[in-house]
Amino acid sequence: MNTTTPDHLSPSELGTKEYWDTTYTADLSTHTHHLTHTGTTWFSDSLASQKTLSHLLSLTNPPLSPASTTFLDLGTGNGELLFHLRGPNGPFTGRMLGIDYSPASVELASRIAKEKGYTENEVGFKEWDILSDREWKEGEFDVVLDKGTFDAVSLSAETEERTGRRVCEGYAAKVVRMVKKGGRFLVTSCNWTEEELRGWFEKGKGEGDANQENEDGGFEFEGRVEYPRFKFGGKEGQSVYGVCFRRM
Repeated sequence: MNTTTPDHLSPSELGTKEYWDTTYTADLSTHTHHLTHTGTTWFSDSLASQKTLSHLLSLTNPPLSPASTTFLDLGTGNGELLFHLRGPNGPFTGRMLGIDYSPASVELASRIAKEKGYTENEVGFKEWDILSDREWKEGEFDVVLDKGTFDAVSLSAETEERTGRRVCEGYAAKVVRMVKKGGRFLVTSCNWTEEELRGWFEKGKGEGDANQENEDGGFEFEGRVEYPRFKFGGKEGQSVYGVCFRRM
């Protein structure tokens, strides 16, 4: 395993708040007139939500309690992942919260939740920028989910005012504080391989690791979500990776 932080990605518009505000404003407008249009769902063609649910249900030591496990979805978009975990396909009925820095995303997800009959205490959504807003309550959630959000953060050209480093470098340290000790963080990516994700998030894997700014325990690798693999030019790879970490 490579113990250095992976190279940065080149910035793009997908790493800007303006891009996602525009995207979800358009989705919100369309949903107003066509309720069946629920907006952009990342990795839908890879069945990422279904595979995430299957992986969570397979966890042991300890297994997740369907009734009491709490979830936080980072960069929730239209909230689809949380809706899938809760039902009718998912068994989880504990508190679920989705956060996003786009107010249009939060409005869209909140509308869909209401249309599905969920209360805010069951599946709630809040406008929140993990990179710049105040710190979350320490260890509040059993499971923290990231389906494409770190991909977008990695494409941002923004830098931290205090350190001058790219914002993606401080992401892991912010995420780990949200997870209860012994809790899980599951990240899905199309921009980073499993090895690279471990380089960003696993304890002791370089300047971007989750433990550098949080001496009270970082992430350790627990398992992977299986996605289809392909062979091209004699090499084997895959287009989507899912990695599950556990907070130490």
